[in-house]
Amino acid sequence: MTDSKPKHIVLIVADSLRFDSVYQSDGAGVSYMEKNSIQFMNASSAACWTLPATASLFTGQLPHNHQATTQTRQLNNESKTLAEIMKSQGYNTYQYTSNVATTDIFGLNKGFDKVVKTWDLAEEKGLGLSQLLVLLGKPRIRRKLFSKDLITQKLTADVKAASVWFRSYYKLIFDNVHALLAEHDKRGESAFIFINLMETHFPYHIDTEFKFSSDNIIDKFRELKAMYSIVNQTFLTRDDAIPTSSILQQIKSRQSKSWEMIRQELDEFIQSIHEVKENLVVFTSDHGENFGDQNWVYHFSNVTDACTRVPIFWLDHNGKTPGLLDHKTSSRLLFHSLAKSAGYGGINGEDLFKDQVHNIPISQSFWYNNQGKTLDKFKFNQFCFHYDGMRYLKKNGSWARASATDYEHGSGNEQTFEDMGHSFNPIEEIVNDNDARAFINDQLEEFLRFEEQIKYKK
Repeated sequence: MTDSKPKHIVLIVADSLRFDSVYQSDGAGVSYMEKNSIQFMNASSAACWTLPATASLFTGQLPHNHQATTQTRQLNNESKTLAEIMKSQGYNTYQYTSNVATTDIFGLNKGFDKVVKTWDLAEEKGLGLSQLLVLLGKPRIRRKLFSKDLITQKLTADVKAASVWFRSYYKLIFDNVHALLAEHDKRGESAFIFINLMETHFPYHIDTEFKFSSDNIIDKFRELKAMYSIVNQTFLTRDDAIPTSSILQQIKSRQSKSWEMIRQELDEFIQSIHEVKENLVVFTSDHGENFGDQNWVYHFSNVTDACTRVPIFWLDHNGKTPGLLDHKTSSRLLFHSLAKSAGYGGINGEDLFKDQVHNIPISQSFWYNNQGKTLDKFKFNQFCFHYDGMRYLKKNGSWARASATDYEHGSGNEQTFEDMGHSFNPIEEIVNDNDARAFINDQLEEFLRFEEQIKYKK
C-alpha cells in the first residue's frame, strides 16, 4: 500500500437514509461496495436533519461549533470546510445536490468552485395534485404559492427545487459526474465531488415519479394525510397529530423501497468510478429518519438512534483491506479522514478509523419553532452521547439513559429513555476514562454556552 493522494475524491450522501433501511435481512445488497469497502457498523451522525448533519460532515464540528442549527440556520463563517481544504490540496471542488439545505441559502456552498442543483439540470414539469398537497405542508412554499405574484409568474425557485421531492434524479447526477470526471482526467486535473441524493428523503421515492404505496383510494388518502402531517410537523403543535403506528410503518417501508430502487445502480456507479482507478469514494447518509421511534416522527429535534445511526462505506484508493469496523465513532470524522487522505496536515490526530475519545458519538438537536405554535413540551434542546453500550441524554437540565439499539442481533426497536433526574451525572459517575470524561465535559459545556447564546433568538 502506498501513501499517494487520491486522483479524485467523491463523497456520496443518501439523504435521510436509516442504517436499518440499508442493512436489512439480506445485508446491504450492494455487492461491489460490500466486497471493496471498509464498512463502519457503529457510526452516528452529529445531528438529526440535513443542515446541521451535512455541516458536521463539511467541517468535522458538532452543531454548537459550526452553528448551522434549527435555531440559527447559518454556517459559522469561521468554520473551515472540507471543500476549502480540498482546494488548498489542489482539487477542483464540486457539489451536486438535490437538497436546498446544502446550498448557498445556509452557507454550505463555502469552498465549492461550482454548485450544481439537480432541479436546474432536469426538464421542468408540472406537479400533480397529490404532489402539490404534500408540498403545501411546507409553510415557506405555501406563502409563495398564495402570493399575488404567482397569478402571472412562473413557480418560484423554491417550488422548482421541491420537484426533487417527487422525481428521481440520481441517474442524471451519475451521468453528469461521469462526464465531469472524464473532463478532468483528460486535463490531468483532480476533483473533489460531493453528491447529495434525495431518493431516500421524504416522501421516499419508490419509483422514478411520485406514486403511492397503497392500492385503493381510501388507503391512498390515509397515506397522503400522514405524509402531509409529517412534513408539516403538526405533531409539534397538536397532541393528536402523530400518525398511527401502522401508517408510520407503511411510510417507513417507502424508505426501504427507495433504497432497493437505487442501490444496484448506485453500486454500479461507484464501481465505475472506483475500480482500476486511483479514486477514493465514500458512501454514507447525513442522518437517519424517525417513523414513530420513541413517539417521534420525521426529524429536526431528536437524537434517537433511528435518526443518528448512519451507514458508511469507505472505498479506499490505496488498497486498505476491506472489512467491518464496529468501534463506536462519529460520522463527522469523515471530514478529518478525507482531509488527511488529500494530504492535509492540520487534523490533530482525529480520525474515523481510530478508536479514541474523539470518536465518542455525540449528537445534538435544537427545538424547532413551527410557525410560533410549537407546544411548550417540545421546546427543549438535547445533548446525547454514547458510552459503553449506553446512550445518555441531557435535556431540560435532567439526564436520561437507554441502551444503544442492537440492529445486528435484536429486533432493531429502540429502548425508551429512562429519566434519571437532575442529581444523576453519567459523565462523572459512568465515564471511567479521564480523557473521555474531559472530552465529553468540554463538549457539553460548549453546548450549554451556545444554548444560552441562542436563547432569545427564537
